[in-house]
Amino acid sequence: MPKTVLEFEKPVIELEQKIAEMRAVVQDLSLNEEIDALESKVDELRRSVYSNLTRWQKVQLARHPDRPYTLDYIKHMTEDFVELHGDRAFGDDHAIVGGFARIEGRTVMLIGQQKGRDTKSNLHRNFGMANPEGYRKALRLMKLAEKFGHPVVTLIDTPGAYPGIEAEERGQAEAIARNLFEMSRLGVPIIVVIIGEGASGGALGIGVGDRVLMLENTWYSVISPESCSSILWRSWDYKEQAAEALRLTAPDLLAQGLIDRIIPEPLGGAHRNHAEAALLLKTALVEEIKRLSSMNAEQLRKQRVKKFSRMGEFNG
Repeated sequence: MPKTVLEFEKPVIELEQKIAEMRAVVQDLSLNEEIDALESKVDELRRSVYSNLTRWQKVQLARHPDRPYTLDYIKHMTEDFVELHGDRAFGDDHAIVGGFARIEGRTVMLIGQQKGRDTKSNLHRNFGMANPEGYRKALRLMKLAEKFGHPVVTLIDTPGAYPGIEAEERGQAEAIARNLFEMSRLGVPIIVVIIGEGASGGALGIGVGDRVLMLENTWYSVISPESCSSILWRSWDYKEQAAEALRLTAPDLLAQGLIDRIIPEPLGGAHRNHAEAALLLKTALVEEIKRLSSMNAEQLRKQRVKKFSRMGEFNG
């Protein structure tokens, strides 16, 4: 059972706990049949709840503290991961992790934003908010992957780039802008996956790719619902309305042509089963890498520029 239960999950979780308790004490076979029938009803309830989530509820799932982060996915879906550190200019940003790994025998460069599980680890990871050296580290690793001809996979999960004065002093805006420029010209396949929160330029700093994918219960937007509510209504109380207006979920962005694919999650969300969530992501990545591997550097660049140039075009 998950450690943290969201409000809309409570009816399902409570029934699951009761059934588990009944299973533990009941030995009668006839009662076991009744419990099986009850489990079937719980499964129906589970599907009903999670197939009718509001946009704000999906934002909550994307932020679930038990949700798998970058290092969890690396652990479950790769072999021989070697983490690489530092930007060779200022220092090592722990909010972004990356290194070479193997997926189904294929070497890839994996780069992702990493949050913590408790106060100590969140402070170490700066709550997944990268400083300029984090984006410069990511770019260094991308260039290394290009040098050896390996695909790049980026996993996005951040509430935004770190907004502190020291980050601005070290060139936060320039570091993100440089990544956008360099990623558009990279000569190897780039696959971008939003695995949790995808907020603003903090996400876009590692978000330019040949294929942009989103897990089912994630969000991707120029601004968070709370910040949007604060600007428009001078209060965070309208965050649910803001989430609806922003149209920031995976189906919304697929319909708008801003992403290319939605990766399903285990029923109830990725936090319910890390291993299954990683397997679903791994399957999608293997397919996408195979699809892009037949293209040369010039074809990749032309397709990438064309892809992003189409965004924002509307016929009145």
